[in-house]
Amino acid sequence: MRDADLISGGLVDEGLARRLKALACTAPLHDLDARKAKLDWADATVYQMAEIALHTIDQVTIAMDFDTGADHEDVIRRLQPFIAAQAPDRLADEHQRVARWVLDNLINVGTADRGFRRVYGSVDASGAYRRRAFDFKLLIELAAPDGEVYLRASDEAINVLVGALDTDVESAQIAAEVKLENLISRGRLADAKLAAEQARYRTVQYGETLRAKLDATRRDVRAVDWAEEMPELLDSALTHIESRFRAENAILRNITRARDEAEDVDHKRRAAELVDIVGDCISRHTQLQSRLQAAGAIFRAEQDRQQFSGPPQRATLDLFGQLLVPTLELPIADAVTPAEDFFHAVAGLNVPAVPALPSLVSLLLRPAPERDKVIGELPEPELVPSETTDYYSDEQWRHADELLDLPEVPRRLSGLLAEARETDPQLARLVALRALHSYSPEVGAAVRQGGDRALLAVDDGTLLEDAEFGGADLLLGTARIEREDEGEVA
Repeated sequence: MRDADLISGGLVDEGLARRLKALACTAPLHDLDARKAKLDWADATVYQMAEIALHTIDQVTIAMDFDTGADHEDVIRRLQPFIAAQAPDRLADEHQRVARWVLDNLINVGTADRGFRRVYGSVDASGAYRRRAFDFKLLIELAAPDGEVYLRASDEAINVLVGALDTDVESAQIAAEVKLENLISRGRLADAKLAAEQARYRTVQYGETLRAKLDATRRDVRAVDWAEEMPELLDSALTHIESRFRAENAILRNITRARDEAEDVDHKRRAAELVDIVGDCISRHTQLQSRLQAAGAIFRAEQDRQQFSGPPQRATLDLFGQLLVPTLELPIADAVTPAEDFFHAVAGLNVPAVPALPSLVSLLLRPAPERDKVIGELPEPELVPSETTDYYSDEQWRHADELLDLPEVPRRLSGLLAEARETDPQLARLVALRALHSYSPEVGAAVRQGGDRALLAVDDGTLLEDAEFGGADLLLGTARIEREDEGEVA
């Protein structure tokens, strides 16, 4: 067989490259177990570092939302019970130090770009074997607007959790939802919990894709294709969220029913955990939907800002080379003046609490902005027929009407309750409710509804002696409503 036939027969395989990248993402986790014996501050051979690393990525992914991520100290606190379970005889300080060591290695502290690089090989179309470098990160440190530093899991880290690389987000989410629904219907709640967690990871990854595109837009609108790529992404994402809402609400009803009907304690606990996970997925989809609807406005605002901002009017100041280093070389007496001048200049002006009158008038006379159309025409909702919510049956209402029809002689509430219990125990509650309602009746409402009589209740100070109800033993009677000429009522 010729070499060209071998190449076309399977040596050029993109799937092989994807599997090699997947193995590369797991290499930093295996490297932790390879290096744990070299730690000089503890005998770390008892710890399964790869498992701790996976649990770390899991905790960071769950804590992520669209704007922020996980706090370092919060992640370490959540890791300590898992680490303590592996070595319960060790001290808590050692467990905390192991957690910090694993977290720092997943961030790759100590390197310039905080990233990992693995070399893999592939055969190109010409039949030559070439080595390629694959750069990736697992946990990323980002700064929030308030100055706090938080952690986010990269796409590669999330793919390590779900066991795939470069998987289409939407199709993976749909497959996870179908698998979850089938597992719930068959009662396999342990496997269903794993499927629900994978569905949640895919939801986080979808939000990460949109967040990365919007961050690139804020830096340079030309770096993102808003003519074709982003509109297609937004439309497909909104369609995806609509279908996921319908599927996840149906799954949530099934899990809730399984939780309420389960008699086994372990089965009920697993069902309750599933309810929390799927509820979290629905909350994340709601947050993602709001971000998708605001994406168009963000693009237009950034386009205007970047288009009309113009070039910088002065050169950028090198704080390290032009200010910090020369100031540190000066004596303290000479360094005070330039340092004070710099901090007074960068502090900015004091913004007044109340705007000036010309500014206030300008704000009040400004026309209202036009509303942007971000989602198009709203579809007609699919309404589910409402369930019957009547607590009392028609037969019970009929019996209550017969008991409370007192045109001649008024009766005590206690006697009516005793007579109602002889017919139906639930009938006594209905009689008591109607008696309370008639204590302060709206006669005008009865007139407007065309009634010819109204039930009245009077409190003459007698206490109600009843095993189920307390209060006053009301005196009940029926008053007839007579209509005179010209619409008057007597």
